[in-house]
Amino acid sequence: MPLQGAQAVTFGKTTERSKQKAAAEAERAGLQQKLSALKKDISKTESAKDDAADTLAESEQAISDANRSLRELAQEQDGTNVRLQQLAAEHERLAQVVGQQKQQLARLLREQYVAGNEDRIKLLLSGDNPNRINRDLQMMAYVSQAQARLLESLRANLKAVETNQADAENAKEELQEIAEEQKQQKQKLEQEKGRRATLLANLSKKLVAQRKEAGNLERDEQRLGGLVDKLNKLIQEQAIAAAAEKKRQEQLAAARAEAKARAEAEARAQAKAAAAEAERQRLARANGSKAGSVKPADEPKVVVQKPVEAPKPLPREEEAAKPADIALAPAAPAGAFASLKGQLRPPVSGKLAARFGSKRGDGPSWKGVFIRASEGTGIQAIAAGRVVFADWLRGFGNLIIVDHGGQYMSIYGNNETLLKRIGEIVKPGDQIATAGNSGGQEESGLYFELRHQGAAFDPAGWIKF
Repeated sequence: MPLQGAQAVTFGKTTERSKQKAAAEAERAGLQQKLSALKKDISKTESAKDDAADTLAESEQAISDANRSLRELAQEQDGTNVRLQQLAAEHERLAQVVGQQKQQLARLLREQYVAGNEDRIKLLLSGDNPNRINRDLQMMAYVSQAQARLLESLRANLKAVETNQADAENAKEELQEIAEEQKQQKQKLEQEKGRRATLLANLSKKLVAQRKEAGNLERDEQRLGGLVDKLNKLIQEQAIAAAAEKKRQEQLAAARAEAKARAEAEARAQAKAAAAEAERQRLARANGSKAGSVKPADEPKVVVQKPVEAPKPLPREEEAAKPADIALAPAAPAGAFASLKGQLRPPVSGKLAARFGSKRGDGPSWKGVFIRASEGTGIQAIAAGRVVFADWLRGFGNLIIVDHGGQYMSIYGNNETLLKRIGEIVKPGDQIATAGNSGGQEESGLYFELRHQGAAFDPAGWIKF
């Protein structure tokens, strides 16, 4: 299901915030389309048997989107309020400066008027002492320059006041947009929570039964494994594309530099030849050469310019890879994550309820760990990386996957809210989700896995639980 942008809010004019949000949504659309196609490809390999948890997918995604939007809107609101305060302080400062400059200009004009406002022509025709005339003319020039500078500064400050007022008005309109969007998202959140509660009540018995089916658990593991394998392949393809694009850009820059150097060398050679010819003709004229009396051997030489060599065709700029095509390239260098073994902190505070390798009833062994945590508890990225998946997946609910480079991935499932989007870079400790029980889980918490080259391994040797 594609990520949904905030609903448009209509005001008197389009704010800068609206334009930026629209541009960001457009940039993410291509990448989201790729991953949606990847999910469909995985689904084709499965049986057509419905899963009870699938009924919850739309509602759980909507709850996640609404919670993330409310969080982002609150951050935007805080930032806009700070910017509005800064604009108000700047407006006050500019008003003081403009007031002082107006007083200074009025004083200059008044002094000039009291002094008689003699112009330069009157002084020159007055017949007065030349030294006094010169001194007065210089003084008038200084005054005129001071007035011109003052007027120029005053105009600039008045323009700054106008810009400041426009920015402040835009910020107020943005706050109105944010408030309206918050209202809409809160209504949507309450509706979806109510809908999910109703669905859970109706499906509770079926969900419990399906959770105990060993076949379902195995299919869930295969589904996640297939997703990770496909993501690894996509990441490698895009890393290769990014490297190829970097090489192409370097070749393009080198070709441009070579063409520029060749053109500059040719221009210098032509200028040197023209200067030499001009000097030869000057010497010939100085020696009394006359037109028509020069012997054939002494006739001026014609400087034959070599045709400028056509530059090599440069790579076409429009062939550059689009940002969405390389958005999943690793954000961390290979080897960076491996060096953190034994130093990583748990992704969430809570009780470890299931360990890697332990049996899941009659089903397969756990490929990760389950940490009990209250709904809404913050979940942190264990290390730096890039979000390569953030969507609902059968068996794991709202799922987020972070690529750490070197084919290492961390996986966070059953979340209530996904706070990061596909392609975003995260730092260690960044909050990327909140704990929940999406995907039909019985209790709230976090399902967590670590994988290398697609294979799950025990996080206990890496993280101090």
